[in-house]
Amino acid sequence: METFADHYESMKRMIALHCPQADMQAIDRAVSYAEKKHRNQKRKDGSPYIIHPLAVAEIVAETGLDTDAILGAILHDCIEDTDSTYDEIARQFGSTVASLVEGVTKLTRVQYSTLEEQQMENLRKMFMAMSKDIRVVLIKICDRLHNTRTMEYQTPEKQVSKSRETMDIYAPLAHRLGMQKIKWELEDTSLKYLDPDGYNSIMSYLEAHQQEADRFMRAIQSKITTRLSSVGIHGSIYGRIKHVYSIYRKMKSQDKRIEELYDLYAFRVIVDTIPDCYNVLGHIHDLFNLVPGRFKDYISTPKPNMYQSLHTTVIGKEGIPFEVQIRTWEMHETAEYGIAAHWKYKEGIEGGNEKDFEWVRRLLESQQEENDAEDYIHSLKVDMFDDEVFVFTPKGKVMSLPAGSTPIDFAYAIHSGVGNTMIGAKINNRIASFDQRLINGDIVEILTSKSAKGPSRDWLKICNSNQARTKIKQWFKKEKREENVAHGKASFEGELRRGGINPSVLQDAELLPTLLKKLSFESLDDMYAAIGYGGLTAVKAFGRIREELTKANRQQKEKEAFKVAESQPGKASRHKDSGVIVEDIESCMIKFSRCCTPVPGDDIIGFITKGYGVSIHRKDCKNVNLNDAKLAGRWVKVFWSAAEEKPFSTTFEIDCVDRDGIWMDIASTLSAAKVRVTEISARETSTDRARMIATFEVRNVTELEAIRNKMRAIDGVIDVRRGQN
Repeated sequence: METFADHYESMKRMIALHCPQADMQAIDRAVSYAEKKHRNQKRKDGSPYIIHPLAVAEIVAETGLDTDAILGAILHDCIEDTDSTYDEIARQFGSTVASLVEGVTKLTRVQYSTLEEQQMENLRKMFMAMSKDIRVVLIKICDRLHNTRTMEYQTPEKQVSKSRETMDIYAPLAHRLGMQKIKWELEDTSLKYLDPDGYNSIMSYLEAHQQEADRFMRAIQSKITTRLSSVGIHGSIYGRIKHVYSIYRKMKSQDKRIEELYDLYAFRVIVDTIPDCYNVLGHIHDLFNLVPGRFKDYISTPKPNMYQSLHTTVIGKEGIPFEVQIRTWEMHETAEYGIAAHWKYKEGIEGGNEKDFEWVRRLLESQQEENDAEDYIHSLKVDMFDDEVFVFTPKGKVMSLPAGSTPIDFAYAIHSGVGNTMIGAKINNRIASFDQRLINGDIVEILTSKSAKGPSRDWLKICNSNQARTKIKQWFKKEKREENVAHGKASFEGELRRGGINPSVLQDAELLPTLLKKLSFESLDDMYAAIGYGGLTAVKAFGRIREELTKANRQQKEKEAFKVAESQPGKASRHKDSGVIVEDIESCMIKFSRCCTPVPGDDIIGFITKGYGVSIHRKDCKNVNLNDAKLAGRWVKVFWSAAEEKPFSTTFEIDCVDRDGIWMDIASTLSAAKVRVTEISARETSTDRARMIATFEVRNVTELEAIRNKMRAIDGVIDVRRGQN
């Protein structure tokens, strides 16, 4: 088992190697403090908890960060997991270190309604701290890296959930910060738990072809080294096989087996100066054939995360394509450790670090008013996608935007005032439509007018960046309150009607406070306004309160029907209109139970309810208990009438393999059967299994069985059964 002493010595060696100027006295005091605070705590593998902070501090030191960051890493769990306080840490180690620790600390002591909401608040807090001191997120990424290295001790459920979060949030974040070395390890380790079969198959292939790959890489490396030595260029040349997740993603995107992929190899040439980089490029193109369209110059146009290199893909006599990356030593350090490399080369970054990362400012700006956890996480992923497009202003300034951006995104990236007064755009000096997609190298000019009426609601569908979308929403929120309320009310009530709900249920004084609390609004007008300016969709708002509205709507209908039945006893019996005859009861109200959704042709039985007529069940319904003596007198015989005048609602539960396209196949089967689908939902039940619930209308059990047989014939469907709610 790993010991405290082993990790302490390992951490000190890493500090001596990468941070020789670090204050070891302060670091020793922090280790002593943390060891005392965590003394009675153990990790999942039974080792002392202090090993984790020491391991995180070692990773932080390896990236080249300073003393305060190393202290923050050592103490990062003290506020969260012990009785330490911000003030206590500030007194002993300074307010900067205390702020770093507080920024990394999760909000686990605050109660939230959902895990997604808790995750949103944790991330929001981390990014706010990041805007003040970017070392907060660097420590957090190092913390996550060590947790992934020890994921084997977690439960299978925790392994999957944490790996998914790592892949969705922390790996893209490491990429955005330029920390490629950590990003690769996060992705590869997470893949091992998210798709163990896919991971193991790639690893098995690479191990089986290791000798062949080594021979190829030695030959290429020798050829490049010989040429550069002959012309007096000094540098380091080495080859590697691309990372497992990179290969996995390429296989998925190209729908190929690993045997069909060719560009599995990458070589790096690291030289002393930028002119040497371009000289090397010329020699590479002289030695090997260039693959057209695969050259990129990130030295003259660095990525937003400061990454710089020349990339070219070439092919030699062996017929195997490979990538060559050419960079200086400083560029290499930045490519490996990103923003952290600044502490090594520039002794830290003075002032607000946010200015060095335009995307951080955009991210904070676009997230500041987002209160929906699902939307927050989604937009966060979009903001951190690694796909981007580089375009120019008419004065030659380079602008980085998400891939797929339009002139609208460009306008709002310049300033909200430019976007709000935009009346047109030119791309490469030609008039362009608002929805034209920008490509690398485009020169974009925005045409504005003081008399412009402001953005259109359609722009929300056209733009691709969260920054533009947020600014457009802010304009509508500020300028068009009454219009937003009217627009939002019409949209929401339309959604209610599509869901079979009478909007009048919203007038229920007892129900309304419950609905507003669940929606997190003070009034219906506030919710309508949010829908109107795009802060919330009508579909999502309805989805959150669907259950309460459906119940209230059903009760309202039953009360109205019961009143009609009582006031008109001489009219024709209502049960005949329902397609059901109740034995010995001439006139009563009929309702079909939602627990088993009977349809004509099913064996059925009736239950006399208190105040709401007779409830019709299938005889095999789990709620039918004829042996209960207390209820025996309330069960009555019922029959289907000769002619059914309307369709009946029923539900299927479909267990299936969670493969791509299976939901579309099931939905297409229902569509081909020409039945009205009223509700459909799906969820994962295990790693590769899922369950779909489909509610639709049929006229009889014969039609229902025909649909069931068609569904059973779909590839991947395991079982189709009648719903039992």
